[in-house]
This record gives sequence, structure tokens and C-alpha cells, in this order.
Amino acid sequence: MRGGSTHHPEDDGEAPVREVVLKIHERCNIACDHCYMYEAADQGWRHRPVRMADEVVDRVAFRLAEHALRHHLPTVRVIFHGGEPLLAGAPALERAMRSFRAAMPSGCRVTFAVQTNGILLDEQFLELFRRWDVGVGVSLDGDRRANDRHRRYGSGRSSFDAAVAGIGALRRPANRGIYAGLLCTVDLRNDPLRTFGALLSHEPPAIDFLLPHGNWEHPPPGVEVAAGAARPTPYAEWLIPVFDRWYDARPPQTMIRMFESIISLSLGGPSLTDTLGLDPAAAIVVESDGSFEGHDALKTAGGDGGATGLSVADHSIDDVVRHVAVAGARHGLAGLGPECRRCPVVRVCGGGLFAHRYAPGDGFTRASVFSADLRRLIEHVQIRIEADLRAARSGAGE
Repeated sequence: MRGGSTHHPEDDGEAPVREVVLKIHERCNIACDHCYMYEAADQGWRHRPVRMADEVVDRVAFRLAEHALRHHLPTVRVIFHGGEPLLAGAPALERAMRSFRAAMPSGCRVTFAVQTNGILLDEQFLELFRRWDVGVGVSLDGDRRANDRHRRYGSGRSSFDAAVAGIGALRRPANRGIYAGLLCTVDLRNDPLRTFGALLSHEPPAIDFLLPHGNWEHPPPGVEVAAGAARPTPYAEWLIPVFDRWYDARPPQTMIRMFESIISLSLGGPSLTDTLGLDPAAAIVVESDGSFEGHDALKTAGGDGGATGLSVADHSIDDVVRHVAVAGARHGLAGLGPECRRCPVVRVCGGGLFAHRYAPGDGFTRASVFSADLRRLIEHVQIRIEADLRAARSGAGE
């Protein structure tokens, strides 16, 4: 059980990219103080265009189609991101979708998703997203008190009511098919079960719990990084009660990708998220100026973040996946240091998110700054699974 999958992605050669995160608008209408885009060390957004130009969108579409053709991909996905992508406006989003769909080679289907704070979700956007079958994810950190810790307007005013109104529109019967779920950044000051209950009240088909971004130079709140010390596991202790409440519900009230990935990987299956497991990261980022970057979380790892120096004007996606800022997250077990290789849950944890391994002088060779939390959580989940499997075998033998 603890070994997880025996698959070695590092033996598969160059794995294709299947998702492009498109920074179609690089400003936001709220000022979250935990945002990796604006509050991290990488301040490159200040020097890039506010909105991606149409000709850049077309060039990204060409590069993705080129990549899909070379690797015989049956499907690819484009995720509209930001900033706040809805600030680009419905006409710009529809034009972008037309460009991508027109560019794809025969036999390759392109799908679309958008990650938004929900504030601008009105009938114009909803009609567009229904027509194009765009999955809409909304960022919300729990109830009003939890959400107001970070997700406020620049004036300090709460954004909660506007976000909930947008989610309410997605919950209407006409829009349930495009409601993809909620993304919640964990804050240790928020009660985990109260937060989970608040999220469930919005009937999300899925919840993504996001660990706050940090690394060994800039550790996240509550994480001790002193060498040789027995490290506490505050994020595991926050997530474990949520897992138990979710796991014990019959039927499950929602999908939680982190938990389902741990279960799947522990049983030898695939991961549903790039934050766990050893499979190569499936996505790359294209900024509003057409520059290629690695995972957004790399913005927390220094002034250059995940910058590659490559752009859609002159470079292919295959060029990007070979760049050190991207390739390191795609090397599976071979890309991990000795501490991770010795860990009994490495094939489930996968070393954690690439950006969370950063340490000055060591680059990305360390274990995740959340490694103790991840191991504690994974082992708890595996104990629950093992107990249920034993009970099932015992019942079948009666």
C-alpha cells in the first residue's frame, strides 16, 4: 500500500503537455494578500501587457496545435487564468476559443476552463460558457470570516457577497453543467470543519484545497524549517478532520481531488492533480506577452520565478518542456533528492509541488517544505484505506 504505483514516468521519455494556462488578463479586481501573482517575489506582471493581444492568442493556438499534431494528442485543454480572466471581457474570451478550436488538427478536441473569483459572473459570461461548455472554477476560502482574511478589494472591503452571488448563479439548474467547483487556500486560523461545511453549502461538484505557497527560504505560515528538529504537521492536522468527514460520508458529498489522488495513487492508480504523484506536470503557462513560464507557484521562488526566456513567437512547446524551469517538474523519481527517494510514500507524494522544494543554494533538490505534512496526511489516508480493505476481505470470507 505505502509504495503506491510501480509506474516510472521518468522511463517514458518526453511526455507531452496537455494543458495551457493562458494569462489572458494580468490584472485583478480584488487584492488578495496571499496571491502568488502579485504578492510573491516575481513581480514580472508589472512589465507585461494588461491583456493578451489577439495575435498572441493566435500564436499560442498555433503552438498548441503544433504540439498536439506532433504527439498525436486526442484532447488538449486551455485554462483561462489571470489575474482575473473575466476582466478580458466576453468577446475576447470567445474570440480566443474560436482561435484555438480553428487551429486544432483533425482528431484533436480542445476543451476550455476558467478560474475566476466569481465577482463578474453575469448572464453574458454564463451564456458564453454554456455555449462553449467551459468549466468554471471559483476561488473561495470558506465562510465570510475565512474568505475576508485574504480575499478583499484593494480598499479593504469584503468581496464575499459578490463571489457568493457568482457561485449562486452557477448553482442554477441551467448552469450546473459548467460549474466545475471551488478552490480553497488553506489558512490554519480557519476551523477546518467549519470551512468544509461552508464550502459544501455551495453544492460544489469538486473542491480543491490549495496549500499556501512557500518554500525553504520563505516558509508558509506555521511550518517549522529548523534543521534536525522534529517538525510539526499543522497542515496535515487541518486536513485530516476534513478527510475523515468527507471519507465517512455515504455517498460522498463532493469530489476532493487531493484526497481522491492520494487514494488512487496508494492503490496504484493515477493522480488527479499535479501536486501529487510522479507523473510529469501536464500544463505550462503562457503570460500575456506570449512568454512561456513554468508553474505559477514558481513565482514564489525568487525574482525570476518560472521564467524560461522562451516565447510563442520563436519557440515550440517541445522547446519549453526541455527548459530547466519546466523540465525539473517532469523528471519523476529521477528528479528527486535522496531524502524523498528514501521516503515510504514517495510514489504518492511525488516530492510535492515543484515550487515548494526550493531552497537557496540547493535549487529544487530538497523535499517539499510541506513534506512532513504530506507524509502525515498520506499515511493517515492509507491507514483508513487499509482498515476498510481488511474489513471487506473479512466480510467476504464469512
